[in-house]
Amino acid sequence: MLESAITATGRAVTLESGGVRAEIGTVAAVLRSLTVDGVAVTEPVPATAPPPQGCGLVLVPWPNRVRDGRWTLDGAAQQLDLTEPARGNAIHGLLRNTDYTVLEQSAGAVTLGALIPPQHGWPFLLDTTVRYALRPDGLAVMHSVRNHSGRTAPWAVGAHPYLRVGAHPIEELVLTLHAGTRFEADERMNPVGEHPVAGTAFDLRGGVRVGELDLDTAFGEVVPVDGVAARLTAPDGAAVELLQGAGWGYAQVFTPRIFPRDGARGLAVAVEPMTAPPDALNSRRGLVRLAPGERAERGWGLRYTAAGGSR
Repeated sequence: MLESAITATGRAVTLESGGVRAEIGTVAAVLRSLTVDGVAVTEPVPATAPPPQGCGLVLVPWPNRVRDGRWTLDGAAQQLDLTEPARGNAIHGLLRNTDYTVLEQSAGAVTLGALIPPQHGWPFLLDTTVRYALRPDGLAVMHSVRNHSGRTAPWAVGAHPYLRVGAHPIEELVLTLHAGTRFEADERMNPVGEHPVAGTAFDLRGGVRVGELDLDTAFGEVVPVDGVAARLTAPDGAAVELLQGAGWGYAQVFTPRIFPRDGARGLAVAVEPMTAPPDALNSRRGLVRLAPGERAERGWGLRYTAAGGSR
């Protein structure tokens, strides 16, 4: 483990073991990069600027959006700060610009922690951690939370990795997602309905070329197959897999065509694991209800397989 100077994404921590290398930034506990045997598994986040389009961020205590930043707690209206002002929403939780503390570290793992204090629209005190641990073929990520409030608190978590398979062109990759429903969204990207994907263009269970996709879409009923929720496969068979453990029933797929890369802009694909759907503070779906003093954790990961099925 190497720790380097402060950057725009906070203090940079590098994990390295057995050909697997991950770079973590302490601001938003951002996953800055992940490579396996030199093959890029995620889009890298530069040290000189904030992560582009949410790349690599941890999303807590809720992922995605809260419509108008408003929700109700025990009959009392709550108003969160509008962090997506153009659409009038609160987006991706409360720690996107928070500098986490490094709590534990070793050559192959690091645990970062940050408090979520009471603030506008959020009358709770939560202690959160993120543990990144290298595995022989990728990365395991574990999120934890403890409620230090005197009342029950809601909690959900997500992550925002942009995936790639080395230098293969993004448009040639095939995305498979084991999701049974998709959320219809309005012009402000808030959910207005949930529909089965079967028989529609949103059914990614059989695999679709990323170049054919134009998505900023939340999916539900994510049921991993042998632990794999999503797979990004290159023409030669090399693949990156998104692993989702228990409690991760949702995912967001985002395919922007203006993602900054190597001085230009082009297609990218984010496959974002989520424990709750968009606007969960209002729907209550997927939320963990933490009693005072209660702790919870949720884990996900990334795995790389080289062409031919070997690492």
